Amino acid sequence: MADATATIYLCRHGDTAWSPERRLAGRTDLPLTEAGEATARRLRSKLAGIVFDRVWVSPLGRARRTAELAGFGDRAVVDDRLIEMNFGAYDGRTVAEIRVERPGFAYLRDGNPDGESPHDLAARADSVLADLRAAGGTTLIIGHSVIHRVVAARWLDLPPGFARHLQVGPGAIGVLAYDQVEDAPAIASWNDRP
Repeated sequence: MADATATIYLCRHGDTAWSPERRLAGRTDLPLTEAGEATARRLRSKLAGIVFDRVWVSPLGRARRTAELAGFGDRAVVDDRLIEMNFGAYDGRTVAEIRVERPGFAYLRDGNPDGESPHDLAARADSVLADLRAAGGTTLIIGHSVIHRVVAARWLDLPPGFARHLQVGPGAIGVLAYDQVEDAPAIASWNDRP
């Protein structure tokens, strides 16, 4: 269950060349495009004034560069659990291409050959959330779409497949908090783009 003292800001990295193509870029370490760098810079003003107790970032370069351009590079701690989903044999392909071979395919339901399953991501998300619940305070995580969506689903104590219903655009921010009135973990804000 969520800790009433923990608030988590989830920030996706800026655009890469594959973002507009909807190409699966799990472990492929693509750089930010010029537009992606501009988005990352705009995050600085969007997040200004928020006091973060900690800043965690994925080990992939696109996330670390976003942290740097957003003004958090000097304090961002790399956490390997925040790396994007391993799409295995599907990395670099579009979902449309995969569905020609596997009609109805959804990686957050079906998993990936030679890659991760939704349950693998849930285990990573649960581990991150356990640490953040214990620490309390306000955390900024700069990372990736799929792992962020699974973190949000697990925050709400929902199965990882629920993450299929959450969109996260490049540079988007989501806020996980605790609703004191409902006495429940909640999504306070979602897919907020600078």
